[in-house]
Amino acid sequence: MSLSNDIHARIQAVQEKIEKAAARCGRDAGDVTLVVVTKAQPVEVVQAVIDAGARVLGENYPEETTEKIPHLNIPETLSWHMIGHLQSRKSKLVAEHFHYLQSLDSLSLARKLDRHLEEAGRKMDVLLECNVGEEETKHGWGVSSSSELNSFYADIEAISKLPNLRIRGLMCMPPLFEDAELARPYFLRLRRLRDDLRRDYPMLDWSALSMGTSVDYTVAIEEGATFVRVGTAIVGPRHYS
Repeated sequence: MSLSNDIHARIQAVQEKIEKAAARCGRDAGDVTLVVVTKAQPVEVVQAVIDAGARVLGENYPEETTEKIPHLNIPETLSWHMIGHLQSRKSKLVAEHFHYLQSLDSLSLARKLDRHLEEAGRKMDVLLECNVGEEETKHGWGVSSSSELNSFYADIEAISKLPNLRIRGLMCMPPLFEDAELARPYFLRLRRLRDDLRRDYPMLDWSALSMGTSVDYTVAIEEGATFVRVGTAIVGPRHYS
């Protein structure tokens, strides 16, 4: 219970910072969902996170997650969010075991995931990942040039017609800075893009913005984040094998 108690205290500390950040910009802290990132954490740490009361867990590696699940005591209210790049060959695992994909980054992946969801008799909420930092090492749609935006808009129209996927908003992973303020322009860019999409596709749901991690989630909240993905500040360093 000591580990669970420690994690619970860290979750509470993060929640307090979420509340303060929301208050600074006149937002309701209840509109911000904390995703506790448990990727590359052993089963005992993930169970401690669950025991501490976390109900939205973020993972990057579908195979790792599905290996952990049988060894966990999981409440029915727990929601698994895929937050990392999803290889199309692993989309079946996500379709069968996850509740939310925050990192949909291509039309081809959307189509494959939709087929697997159809086979599983499920539907899934998704966020469209945008490469707002124009980094070659990052995934997601480019949104900086007119040609990139035209391609993105065309893909949105195609994805919106897939029967088993529900677009809920946007996600980004900006460049990593030690100074959280340096990430603010990227969060602002994603929010402004979301506002444009609300105007251009009012029939779709653009309510969600997933942005901000342990180092910059308070700034992300000030710029409109509705999901913040916090791992290290709650569970400590990752345990890669």
